[in-house]
Amino acid sequence: MGGVPTKHHTRSKTGRRRSHHALKLANLAVCPECKHPVVSHRACPNCGHYKGKKIK
Repeated sequence: MGGVPTKHHTRSKTGRRRSHHALKLANLAVCPECKHPVVSHRACPNCGHYKGKKIK
């Protein structure tokens, strides 16, 4: 009969479901070329190296 929920969800039930929705901090590594912090598996934004090779 429409999009109306048939059951009521308590605030605690909703909060328990949403408890896993928080964003996590990214794990930063150190660039071996310039020692700048860089996200893992990404080219260094400072010097442009990835896996020992110049990318950009």
